[in-house]
Amino acid sequence: MAESIRFTRTPRRPAASRKPSVLRTLLRDKIGRVGAIMGGVIVLAALLAPLISPHNPAEIFTGYRLQPPSAYFPLGTDELGRDLLSRALFGARSSLEVALSVAFLAAAIGVPIGLVAGYWGGVFDATSMRLMDVLFAFPTILLALTVIATLGPDTRNLIIALTIVYIPTFARITRGATMSISREVYIDAGRSVGLGALRLLVRHVLPNAAAPVLVQLSVALAEIILVEAALSYLGLGVQPPDPSWGGMLSSGKVHMETSLWPSLVPGLFIVATVLSFNLLGDALRDSLDPRLRTSHRS
Repeated sequence: MAESIRFTRTPRRPAASRKPSVLRTLLRDKIGRVGAIMGGVIVLAALLAPLISPHNPAEIFTGYRLQPPSAYFPLGTDELGRDLLSRALFGARSSLEVALSVAFLAAAIGVPIGLVAGYWGGVFDATSMRLMDVLFAFPTILLALTVIATLGPDTRNLIIALTIVYIPTFARITRGATMSISREVYIDAGRSVGLGALRLLVRHVLPNAAAPVLVQLSVALAEIILVEAALSYLGLGVQPPDPSWGGMLSSGKVHMETSLWPSLVPGLFIVATVLSFNLLGDALRDSLDPRLRTSHRS
């Protein structure tokens, strides 16, 4: 008598073990934790600036010019007698508004261009990538200066200028990832069963190309903050009376022999913000790249 064959169901693994959390992997990384905490504190301070600022950033205290830190002015005052801490907190709002707007607009335009160019190739790929090459040929500051000089210096035009500057970066990165993913077996299998190109791009190519785009998004935020500060330093970024870190550096440099605080305060805020986004970008790269995760475990 033949033995009866019994089929047993393989035990289902818990959802957490089947799909590891990127956030959990990121927070396990010491660099990721430091970057997340620093960035979170700066973003939270910018959001709560109207509530936690000790003074109005535009208020002038006559007779308190270039004061060192004190109980009433925690980080001192500038050349007009305005509180530096309040101006730095509101400057964070301006810098982060520009950086986030530019990064997400550039990604929203550049990623679809890269997807289409990398998947279909042909005339669109050749034409769009040559246009990206032309934009890449100009240094970042020079191209931004050209656009702002044409449109005029204000926050909206600054966002437009920097968006144009950073579109090619996202398009190139997405195109490279798409070309690699399009050669995978599962993409060929999807085509063979009749899946449309749009569904393949949205459901299969884009999620797998998201890792380098997310890393670039974090790195771009740090770069945009530096570029925005440089343009505001030159008077072509955020315009007075709105405070900006670059504008504070520009007005404080004249008084460095008398007081370092007007230049030191915005400089430290810029360094801390850029460092936090760079650390976060490094940790994101490590957590999203399975090869790096494997090397860290070994």
